[in-house]
Amino acid sequence: MRILHTADWHLGKRLENFSRIPEQEDVLDEICDIAEQQQVDAVLIAGDLFDTFNPSTEAIELFYKTVKRLANNGQRAVLAIAGNHDSPERIEAPDPLARECGIIFAGFPNTVVKPFSIKNGIEITKSDVGFLELKLPLSDFPLRLLLTPYASELRLKSFLGTEDPDAALRTLLQQHWQHLATAYCDDQGVNMMMAHLYLMKKDAPAPDEPEEEKPILHLGGAQAVYSENIPSQMQYVALGHLHRKQLIDTVPCPVMYSSSPLAYSFSEANQQKFVILIDASPALPVSYIEVPLQKGKRLLRFRTENMEEAVEWLSNHHDALVELTMVTDDFLTAEQRKQLNAAHPAIINIIPELKRKESTGRETIITPDITKNINELFVEYFNQQKGQQPNENMLNLFKEVLAAEENL
Repeated sequence: MRILHTADWHLGKRLENFSRIPEQEDVLDEICDIAEQQQVDAVLIAGDLFDTFNPSTEAIELFYKTVKRLANNGQRAVLAIAGNHDSPERIEAPDPLARECGIIFAGFPNTVVKPFSIKNGIEITKSDVGFLELKLPLSDFPLRLLLTPYASELRLKSFLGTEDPDAALRTLLQQHWQHLATAYCDDQGVNMMMAHLYLMKKDAPAPDEPEEEKPILHLGGAQAVYSENIPSQMQYVALGHLHRKQLIDTVPCPVMYSSSPLAYSFSEANQQKFVILIDASPALPVSYIEVPLQKGKRLLRFRTENMEEAVEWLSNHHDALVELTMVTDDFLTAEQRKQLNAAHPAIINIIPELKRKESTGRETIITPDITKNINELFVEYFNQQKGQQPNENMLNLFKEVLAAEENL
């Protein structure tokens, strides 16, 4: 049995004002090609299918077009769970129609997928809360899946049968997973787990997490979920949420974040992205390969003190989305910004780092906080240039300039 593991598509995601839909179309085509060329039996999509609870029409169309192609007219099973960016209700809404194509959605940790079969041979033979057993057309043995879509800690505890605020979530999850594994996961089938959560190896360094994903419940500290909480019957754990490919542990089995298909923030600059292909048989360790994805633009950062060097570097990296940091004695002029933007079609951020000498003669670097809105940055700039706060007339004039620029 060959399984493809992918996650964190974030369809509809933008980088500042730059749409990523064309890149997403390309990389999802690439994933479909891999599934076809490698004769994959099932595809696991481990959450964050969309970037928002209310995705755009083009993001929705791209998603359903892709999973339909992956399903290959019901010849291949596609199983997708909700992540922290997804609306679980939206994920489950098309389920009756999707099942006719061999596509199965789980939006909640307590979802029960009703048994069904389709003429091409895909069949749900057993199901329970957060569990299903799946018969695939070309396999003589079933695929068993423990499913844990994302939910907040409070909702997850409620789904697991407790509202005790002091209950250790990792213990509740372990008990739930072990109950399902004991009941359904013998050595006559392939046993896997798919989950969207923050999972780590106990006492190991915490795995990297994109800055914009930090609002997810980390289950951190005393509530962290560990690889040791995974039932010993599991042969592979397909995780979603972290955007860098990471093997969290090899015990009791490979516990893997596959990575997002594209780099979605500059904390992922120059990262290689992957899907994972797993070959599995009952009662044997799985083998897997990490397949690098080639489509989509790289995200690159470059830092320099020299305008000529910046222009040359930008001219040589037109195929990437870039964040440029300029170390200068003063804020960049409009002419300098125009020169930089003319050298590259997709500069996402230009960050000035200002060199300042203290009274002691020591040189320091001041970096504006680009997470602030444009009005806050203007106040900060004015204060540094003039040594005072802008008055109300100056602020109103700045707003008029912004409004005039938006109408151009």
